[in-house]
Amino acid sequence: MVPSAFYSKRDSPSSPSDIARMRKVPYCKAIGSLIYMAVATCPDIAFAVSTLSQFLENPGEAHWQAVKQVFCYLAGTCRHALIYGAEQHDLLRYTDTDGALQEHRCAISGYMFLIDGGAVSWMLCKQELVTLSTAEAEYIAAMHATKECIWLRCLIGKLFPLLLTRMTLHCDNQATLTLAVDDNYHARMKHIDIRYHFIRQCIMWKVIDLVYCPTNDMTADILTKALLQWKVICHGLGLGLHQPSRGVLESGYDEGRAQAGGGG
Repeated sequence: MVPSAFYSKRDSPSSPSDIARMRKVPYCKAIGSLIYMAVATCPDIAFAVSTLSQFLENPGEAHWQAVKQVFCYLAGTCRHALIYGAEQHDLLRYTDTDGALQEHRCAISGYMFLIDGGAVSWMLCKQELVTLSTAEAEYIAAMHATKECIWLRCLIGKLFPLLLTRMTLHCDNQATLTLAVDDNYHARMKHIDIRYHFIRQCIMWKVIDLVYCPTNDMTADILTKALLQWKVICHGLGLGLHQPSRGVLESGYDEGRAQAGGGG
């Protein structure tokens, strides 16, 4: 998606003739196919698909053009796949949110988990409440990522007992790190439901560590917002999306991706 593009219900048709014309467009089928790919093997299109799926009831021409752009992007990256083993490391964990930039004003949460250089679990969703600050949105996103951490730890720990160690969750908001370990901002956070403080208990029990990660290194950033082309390429490689060629791993995106990807 182009970073400067903004899609809303105002782009939906209002006249009966325009509505009838858009009914003939296979918008729902296209979104259904894209959702399957975003969930299964293409985490890099997850944000675009999530945004465009909000207009299934009454899509407009602008929404349809954006869907076709996603297909062009996939056509340019059809030879790329999630590759494991390019790097050797344990489970890596990232969490991030956007700045509540969409029309509904609810932050978009996203988390990403990687093993040996490839993504194994990812998710993005609209937060269930309107937050009052970026730190609050990141705090809630970190709580949801913590739940996924615990589940993956139990699942993978049965296969690899050596991984049953203290987990590190990367976050790019310093205020969130402070809120998660002490009560310095209690007066500003007292309106938050107690269930969102689950992450504090996990940190206190030494189940996870919440660690700062610079925004440029935040792989989960691709799940929460439209990015510039160079960031899409960078985070795509961070997800483990590579192009294998005759059994040899190629670390760069080809020209087809650069031409078809646009802004991300």
